[in-house]
Amino acid sequence: MSNQPGGESAAQLDLAGINDAAENEAARRAAASKEAADTVMQAFGGVRGMIDMTLPGLVFIVTYNITHEVAPAGWAALGLCALFVVTRLARRETVQHAFSGVFGVGLGVWISMKTGKAEDFYLPGLLWNVGYCLGFAVSALVRWPLIGVMLGPITGEMFTWRKESPGRLAAYTKATWAWVVIMGIKPLILFPLYFSHNVNLLGWLKVALGIPPMLLAMYVTWQILLKAPPPIKAQLDDEPAEEADRP
Repeated sequence: MSNQPGGESAAQLDLAGINDAAENEAARRAAASKEAADTVMQAFGGVRGMIDMTLPGLVFIVTYNITHEVAPAGWAALGLCALFVVTRLARRETVQHAFSGVFGVGLGVWISMKTGKAEDFYLPGLLWNVGYCLGFAVSALVRWPLIGVMLGPITGEMFTWRKESPGRLAAYTKATWAWVVIMGIKPLILFPLYFSHNVNLLGWLKVALGIPPMLLAMYVTWQILLKAPPPIKAQLDDEPAEEADRP
């Protein structure tokens, strides 16, 4: 077999080309996997956001078990939410999830103090969970899946997936239904405990079911997006002008 200049055979060059192509494909898949994971985590506040939404409920049930009174438990939970907001402001971080936590906890504290029933602290969260699932279901039915609405601005595709990428629309719809199913399990478990006035079991299960279902839904979303076509970046109105101004 004749050798190519440089001492490499055609077979060796072909093999090297195949290896390079395989490495490039592996790198592309790794980059796509990381981008999909980062996008999902960013949309839902990441680990910090989930902690901000979970810890106040834990503080409430712990304080209530110690004091057996609604008011101290409510103020302790609300104080923790306020601390989260102040800490994020001091670090110049986004306060979106912290503020939503303050609103939800504040409403729960107000209702529970009005009724004197500790289980009412969890009522706004339970109703929000039901509304959340209904909203996701309706969005999927009308072909505006909320997962796509939430992730589009983060990926830079905005809403191009609705008309220009049927594969992305199908993926976002599938992911949205996954959230409906996974997150819908929580109210099915917790509402019977609320109506039975089992405050302790309701409180501890509410905490236990705070992060795991969300992580599962995020994982399923990530897996769905890995198999979806790449996002089509949205063309901004000022981009052609910017291109024209360049030498």
